[in-house]
Amino acid sequence: MSMQIILEMIVMAVLAVVIYTVIGFIPGTDETSVLMPITLVIILAGVTPIAVLSFFISAIVTLNLINAIPTALVGLPGGVMSSPMIEHTLYTKSQGKSAVVIKKIAAGSLIGVLIAIPASLLLASLLAPFGPQLAEMAPLMFFIGAIVLSLLSKNKVLSLVTIIPLAMLFMGLKHLYWGVGVVPENVNITTSFFLGITIGPLILSLLELLNKDRRKNMVVQHNNQISIPAESKESTSINPFRILSKEEMKSATLGAIIVNFLFVLSPVGLTILLGETFSNRIKDPLKKSYNAITTMSAVAQASYLSGVLIPLVAIGIPLSPVSIGPAGALFNAPPVLSLENNIHHILSTPQLVIATLIGAVIAISLTYIIINKYASRMSAFVLKKIPHEAILGLFISFIVLLAYMDAGLINVFGVMLIGITCGTLNRMGVNYGIQFMVLYAAPFIIETLI
Repeated sequence: MSMQIILEMIVMAVLAVVIYTVIGFIPGTDETSVLMPITLVIILAGVTPIAVLSFFISAIVTLNLINAIPTALVGLPGGVMSSPMIEHTLYTKSQGKSAVVIKKIAAGSLIGVLIAIPASLLLASLLAPFGPQLAEMAPLMFFIGAIVLSLLSKNKVLSLVTIIPLAMLFMGLKHLYWGVGVVPENVNITTSFFLGITIGPLILSLLELLNKDRRKNMVVQHNNQISIPAESKESTSINPFRILSKEEMKSATLGAIIVNFLFVLSPVGLTILLGETFSNRIKDPLKKSYNAITTMSAVAQASYLSGVLIPLVAIGIPLSPVSIGPAGALFNAPPVLSLENNIHHILSTPQLVIATLIGAVIAISLTYIIINKYASRMSAFVLKKIPHEAILGLFISFIVLLAYMDAGLINVFGVMLIGITCGTLNRMGVNYGIQFMVLYAAPFIIETLI
């Protein structure tokens, strides 16, 4: 491996830290909607595949850590993965401990990264010999995954009922495109479809502005007042062994190990499940919140890393909610990458490991220091100076462009249709993970019905 390639990986990893440090401080940005489009643009721009992987690993490590900071400081979820922490961070904020919590979040993330990478790579090496068999079973596994995620969701019956209608919508659009000759029959439109799923709730909110009654209900008479605590004066140490208690360290470590074996499940569900399970037996409310937040931070990192690394290294087909959603471009980014020729096939195992290590080490090193030293000041700057609407507008424009590139103007409206449908279902309780699984299982579902 040449020094030029190594330098390119380092540059892309640092670039990811810069981009997602800014994005991560903006409350309400969904992980898939900000990770997938930028990664796809980078791939289509011709960046070396090994550097793309370093970029993506750096991006998810940075985003998962930075997203938790608005949650800790102002009680606003930075993203979906940080939303499970809200109840606990609101309590610690009321106790004046937000600055302490930030250090614990950073330390928990560090533990999650340090444990998940070797554990994921080890598990991937054990699964690799079974890769061909797993690849053949992938359509069935997607369908089973949709059912399992439905049964684990709060709205079980609704989620189960929507599986077949959603599959019909996805396959119906594909056959429409093939039938009118917009794309050849051997071209499978997938990327822009799951971007449509991602922006569903946002598209729905924007379209509601065209409804007079809805628009009237959205009008506010005053600005929200947000108070951002100053940096901690209690401790200047960034040593995780001093920041975390033995109990917090133990819970974060166990959580980060367990999720590697559950990589096919929803990261958000695992974060809630393990975070609450490990903290419920603690009586002191402050210690309970500290333990839950630390564990959730570690699990969030580990679930994302295992969710992308195990399918990518072992199989080359997306078999987890993370690999289907945020990491989807690593597996399928036409015309550069496809399910038959993606980063798994292009890079050797040592190259995959090196790219992962460079991305993760750079991201966690930089963000760990940044968060411990400048979290409050950076959060204040982003909240005051960078409009949330501008970021969301940028990503919508990316998705419209990618939809047009996939299948022309008709696909822009097709993606809008998917966004409206999936956004409505999302509000009703059918989560992203189920919808992503159905998208990939759709051919199998329709063929089985026929």
